[in-house]
Amino acid sequence: MQDFNDFIKDGKNGESENGSDIFGLISSLSKKFDGKSQTELLSAIYKEAKKGKQNGTLKNSDIDGFAAAVSPFLNEKQRGYLTKIVKELKNI
Repeated sequence: MQDFNDFIKDGKNGESENGSDIFGLISSLSKKFDGKSQTELLSAIYKEAKKGKQNGTLKNSDIDGFAAAVSPFLNEKQRGYLTKIVKELKNI
């Protein structure tokens, strides 16, 4: 999986800091995790984010940017879960 910072949207027409767009990322992830459960996908994202927080390469602002980019694609229940995860990651 890519480094979590590759997921971060910086407001440039949906592109991340490294030039890849969030829609491309979501498409790539959906192909990679085709047939996998939502739990497996969320677990993989969480694992990468936790690793980034622990090694100092992921900032809280990066987490907020990712959450803002992904949130519109989620239903209300999923956004609630995302909020919980964001809060947990920020406390690492």
